[in-house]
This record gives sequence, C-alpha cells and structure tokens, in this order.
Amino acid sequence: MRKKVEHFINRYHELEHQLAQPQTASNPSQMEKLGKEYNSIGKNIPIFKQYLKILDTITEAKQIIENETDADLVDLADQEIRESEIELEDLEQKVKFLLVPRDPKDVKNAVIEIRAGTGGTEAGIFAADLYRMYSHFIERKGWHKEILGSSYGDLGAIKEIIFMVRGENAYGIMKYESGVHRVQRVPQTETQGRVHTSAASVAVFPEADEFEVQIDPNELRIDLYCSSGPGGQSVNTTYSAVRIVHIPTGITVTCQDEKSQHKNKAKALKVLQTRLYEKKLGEIEAQESAARKSMVSTGDRSAKIRTYNFPQNRITDHRINLTLYSLDRVIDGDLEELTDALSIAELNEKVKQSGM
Repeated sequence: MRKKVEHFINRYHELEHQLAQPQTASNPSQMEKLGKEYNSIGKNIPIFKQYLKILDTITEAKQIIENETDADLVDLADQEIRESEIELEDLEQKVKFLLVPRDPKDVKNAVIEIRAGTGGTEAGIFAADLYRMYSHFIERKGWHKEILGSSYGDLGAIKEIIFMVRGENAYGIMKYESGVHRVQRVPQTETQGRVHTSAASVAVFPEADEFEVQIDPNELRIDLYCSSGPGGQSVNTTYSAVRIVHIPTGITVTCQDEKSQHKNKAKALKVLQTRLYEKKLGEIEAQESAARKSMVSTGDRSAKIRTYNFPQNRITDHRINLTLYSLDRVIDGDLEELTDALSIAELNEKVKQSGM
C-alpha cells in the first residue's frame, strides 16, 4: 500500500509541473482536465503524507529496539510503536478508500435528463419536483446549472428536461441518481384523496470533451422550425428552434429554449455530443457487464432505484436498502446523506474487489 501512496504523491508533483508549462496554459481543455485531477489528488495529500510519516516512525522505532542497548530508549521506542499503530489502524482504512481506483469520468461535469414516466400529469409534476430537488442540491454544492433542453406540460409538469451541471466532481456525485424514481402520494389532480404511484426516470452522463467525441458535420441533418410554448414574441414567428439528427446512429436532439437559433444549435450539439459519448461508453461497459452489475453507481437506467413515500415522509434507496424518514428535507435538496451512503457502499465493494 505504501507504493501506491507514493505513486499518488509523485503523480501530484508531476501534474504540478505539467500545469506550470506554457503549452498547458495555452490549451484550456487540457488545463481544465489536468487541473481537476490535480485538485482531486491534492485534497488527499495531507492524509497520504501523514500515513507515510507514521510508517517511517514505526520503522525507526523498530530499528532502535533492534540496535539500542539503553533500556529507557527501548521502552520509549516500544511505546511509540504502540501509539503509532493505534493511529495507523484508523488512518489505514481512510487511505484504502482513497487508493481505490476512481473512475476518471467522476471529475467531469454532468449532463442530467429527467423524464416523466408512468402516471400522466402527476408523473410530470413529480419530474418537476425532482428537478427542483437537484437544483437546490446544486446550489448547496456551489455548482452551476444550465438548461440544455426542456418540454413542459400542464400544472407546472415537466415532460422532459436536460441540463448541464458544472462543478467539482459533479458526475462522480450525481451518477448515483441514474434510474427510475417512484413516488407514492395523493396527486394534485386527485379529488378523492387516494394515494397514487407514478414515476420519473433520471439519466446522468459525463460531459463529453471535444477530443473524445468527434462529430462530422456531413453526418448531421439540421432542421429549423418555430418554437412552441412560453417564449414571448419570438414563439411561432421565427425559426429559432433546432432539431439535429445524427444520421449514422439515428440519435435526434432538439432545443428551443433560447430565442437565438445559434444558441439553440450550440446546446443541441452539446447534447448530441454527450449522447454519442454515452453510446460509446455503453458499448465498452457492456463488455464488463459482470463487474458492472455489482456496482452501485452503474445500475440499469430502467431499474427502480428509489421510492419517495410522501404520506410517511419516507424515502428508500433500494440499491443499498437505506430508508430515511426525512423526505421533506431530501426533496428540498438535502441529498448528502443519500449520496454519501451510496459512495461509501461503492467504495467498500471496490476495496473488497481490490483485495486491499
């Protein structure tokens, strides 16, 4: 384990050197990528150095016991070993977690899609609740959010919304939200007070970098049309809405949120880039399906992952059998207890698999 710790410290200094190079500074994309890795490792450096310091202390104390004839010095060395080993026992578990190979995608920004599922208008209202929940969570984290595409229904319902989340380790934290979210409550549209069950699906993807997904303009069909829904005077009068079809895959994306055709096209291309990246990742991960099934964070998008029971103020995450009676706080954006529990569960699985 010592060699792994030393490797991370060396990598940290290597990144520090690369970030100081003029060629890195002139490449914003590379600068951002290396900067994220540097900051991610940097947070762990104090723990790594403390771990190495304790190991060195134990080694030096053992050498004193082997070579020293002074009984008092031997006793002091023996006491130092006992105290250091107690500290090491606690620190070693933390270091194991930090040494678990992280998915390099974790440091990326995240693209999130929320779609209303079964349940009619109530499903759309629940999708809107999930969007507000994530919006509040994003604010708490100090991240930034940008809507890439949306479609609304009646009573504030959301048919579909796609948004980018920019922030440190955004994908690594938000990836646990992928799957089907089920709600049990009395809908706004229910007149007799009966509890209904409906659902919304959430998909979370890492943002694709330009060098990871190359899009050939000749493989695109771009349609322009009048936007619909809220939007002021430009609605149904200017061809600002954009639909892009990627001919080889048939993937279609649309965007009409902006009044500017240029901005809608840029957002649609970003969504297309992310979906092509997702497809590429899916093909790679399909070859590792046996390992993937055991991972908390990479469950099937169609799998039910969480139930929100409003009458009992209960929320249950089915992947780790965690039930909390604080739904009111969670739906208001207090997701840390859930995301931390899911992260720890995944780390524990990886530690077991690594044999550390």
